[in-house]
Amino acid sequence: MPSPVKYSPKRSPKRGVGTDMSVNAKLERLGLTSPEAFILHLPIRYEDETQIQDIASLRPGMSAQIEGEVVRSDVLLKPRRQLTATIKDDSAEIALRWLTFYPSQLSQMQAGKRWRIRGEVRGGMYGFEIIHPRISTIGAPLSAALTPVYPTTEGLSQPSLRKAITQALSAANLTDTLPAKLVQQLDLMSFEQAIRTLHAPTPDMDALALMEHEHPAWIRIKFDELLAQQLSLAAARAARQSKRAHAFEVNTSPQSLVARLKAALPFSLTTAQQRVSAEIGADLGRAYPMYRLLQGDVGSGKTIVAALAALQAIEQGAQVALMAPTEILAEQHYVKLKSWCEPLGIKVTWLAGSVTAKARREALKDIGSGEAKLIVGTQALIQDGVEFHSLGLIIVDEQHRFGVTQRLTLSRKGEDDIEFVPHQLTMSATPIPRTLAMTFYADLEVSSIDELPPGRTPIVTKLIASDRRGELIEHIAQAVAKGQQTYWVCPLVEESEALDLQTAVDTHRDLTEALEGLNVGLVHGRLPTAEKAQVMQAFRTGDIDVLVATTVIEVGVDVPNASLMVIEHAERFGLAQLHQLRGRVGRGALQSVCVLLYQTPLSMIARQRLRAMYETQDGFEIAQRDLDLRGPGELLGARQSGMALLRFADLATDSALVRMAREVATDLRKNSPEVVQRHLSRWMRGREDYLRS
Repeated sequence: MPSPVKYSPKRSPKRGVGTDMSVNAKLERLGLTSPEAFILHLPIRYEDETQIQDIASLRPGMSAQIEGEVVRSDVLLKPRRQLTATIKDDSAEIALRWLTFYPSQLSQMQAGKRWRIRGEVRGGMYGFEIIHPRISTIGAPLSAALTPVYPTTEGLSQPSLRKAITQALSAANLTDTLPAKLVQQLDLMSFEQAIRTLHAPTPDMDALALMEHEHPAWIRIKFDELLAQQLSLAAARAARQSKRAHAFEVNTSPQSLVARLKAALPFSLTTAQQRVSAEIGADLGRAYPMYRLLQGDVGSGKTIVAALAALQAIEQGAQVALMAPTEILAEQHYVKLKSWCEPLGIKVTWLAGSVTAKARREALKDIGSGEAKLIVGTQALIQDGVEFHSLGLIIVDEQHRFGVTQRLTLSRKGEDDIEFVPHQLTMSATPIPRTLAMTFYADLEVSSIDELPPGRTPIVTKLIASDRRGELIEHIAQAVAKGQQTYWVCPLVEESEALDLQTAVDTHRDLTEALEGLNVGLVHGRLPTAEKAQVMQAFRTGDIDVLVATTVIEVGVDVPNASLMVIEHAERFGLAQLHQLRGRVGRGALQSVCVLLYQTPLSMIARQRLRAMYETQDGFEIAQRDLDLRGPGELLGARQSGMALLRFADLATDSALVRMAREVATDLRKNSPEVVQRHLSRWMRGREDYLRS
């Protein structure tokens, strides 16, 4: 396939040069600079202008095309100046409305005039209406096909875009990138037929299937997109495996650091922990860099697995860095890892923004000399001045909370002069749905801890409306009297004019008054780090009975005696975040309860989220429902990372296509490299990171 070239649609002789250049600039803003780009700029919906509908047959939400006579029109002055009109045909009447209008439109709407009207039907105060309808001469020839509506940009009209795409269709190479035999085996439409169908569907085609992206033409396009993604991610994996890393082979000696830590632990590893430890251990023993995701539900024991991986690398002379997104979480890792590793003679060093200048100098010295073997910290690990002696393994906790640049910066600190790169283990307490793992995480290995350690009691989840707040506070007082502790989580720190939410500061004050004689603490992200640590320590030791907090306690905080979690305004939280917060309790022997305190009325999405929390505690099920509700964009933090997502395929409904694309990609990479190149050339156009940051 020829490489794309700069493309400009033919200029109309009726237009001035300045206007044409403006149109081309707007097309470029959409990334439309070659015939290949134009043909893959597909409609977002279609309008049916092939027939005239009776007004009586219209329903809200329909895209309508009607013909009729203007019965009356008025200019209303309140609540704002607007033009209204009524048009009728032989079956019924419907209202038209313009929120802004011109004298020409007022003239068009004189009683007795007849027009063809197009627009979306809405339910108005006094019946159905069409707002800002499009008007044309009655009796004009009807369209022979459904009319495509394309994604556009300000100032670029649909007719201009349609004309440019029509020109591109005659200039572009529509040759199939896939062999005809493969297309036939997969029962797919040819690429050219699919493209021409989507840009110019005929009247006899299934309009609903086109609208819902279920038509065979859409199936072909979605498959091609997913195949391109799978091929590019497989190439990324191959590129990673071509790099060199130090191989840290598993030491099976009873005197190895791993064996000594296991012997010292007051608990046995679960079957799942043993399995994922073996997977990670095997990766570390290879001479190319590991890139593995360790996922497991809240409280499944990921930290001990990470510690065992760290010891495998440390035993063979490497340094290990563990980076966490918040100081509370990082410090908890530091305390736990120090208690496990220092008895084995391993120096564990702490580096965070809150350390004093003197402590920082000492930490940097130990890191640079190699005396510090295990370094735990926050983003402070990637700042200038942090130089590692022999960084062999990076562990990133809650990796989706870091930007791509932050993760790469830490990795590059471990690259040495002969181009050895460190192994990388990322951890997440938010399990990734299978379809997401097969697409956006297809270039890494995934290990799942799919069982909880013994002794973890199931958490009872209760949904309580906010008007029962008083009853809940009484229950908390009784629970504290029995020696239990409580989290009370709020979504905001201080009052916001935009959101009428109960705030952490106000809640702390109210609970302090209502729970007289009890110690009510407050922790949030704006507190000084030292004060935050002091409050959390007081809660761990039991000196604080009720801890009012923001989501700063979402991950990592471990207080076994805390058996009650109240989440204020639960309807405002995401499903994954609610699940994370719920996981802060249930860590001891007591029966734990999570109360989702909500305010009515609830939106449909909020109802579905709260119902999911009530119905299941399975993190993998929660993750799948979260994907279905929010889509991959929010789930992956696309807004933060700048990740470009799939344009046509939908992971919630196209999982079968994902699996098919994955299998085909594997076969093509093995047997047909020329097909791979051809397909990526069309879909990626030199941007192999198009679908993944």
